[in-house]
Amino acid sequence: MNDRIRVPEVRLVGPEGEQVGIVSIGEALRLAQDSELDLVEVAPMARPPVAKLMDYGKFKYESAQKAREARRNQALTVIKEMRLRLKIDPHDYETKKGHVERFLRGGDKVKITVMFRGREQSRPEMGYRLLQRLAGDVSELGVVESNPKQDGRNMVMVIAPHKNAQALQQQAQQAQQSKSRSAKGEQEAEQAPSA
Repeated sequence: MNDRIRVPEVRLVGPEGEQVGIVSIGEALRLAQDSELDLVEVAPMARPPVAKLMDYGKFKYESAQKAREARRNQALTVIKEMRLRLKIDPHDYETKKGHVERFLRGGDKVKITVMFRGREQSRPEMGYRLLQRLAGDVSELGVVESNPKQDGRNMVMVIAPHKNAQALQQQAQQAQQSKSRSAKGEQEAEQAPSA
């Protein structure tokens, strides 16, 4: 950048991206000072190296803003965990299923663990059936990402939301908001003539 460029001549690119041509480093620095910009080497390995006239502080700020925006737009996947027992009551099962559905609607993955105790460990097929039943019950919201597998005294399965589930949810929210706006507009229109 500026005086740190140690080559006799550079291919100069103007502030708007126009080609100035091959000029000596002194001439390039003079042009940069005249236009109150910085001379920044953008392709040091080229022959001759390519330098551009730009406001370096503004360039650094804009690139930092772009990086921050890219980080903000990244989808952060959260894995929620739901633990079940092999001898689960039907009402408790429905409650746990409701939690799993809520997590999937929120766009989170769900790790479902069936815990075996004592003699239950000799009947892993019952845990497998319970996990398959749960996967079938929430199949409209999510898909099984990793099939049930025995892990010591537990059996684990991961369910991920459908790829377009979040997009559908956002569309539903927007439709709901537009309905509420139109309903408010109709109420205000009805009240206006009577006033």
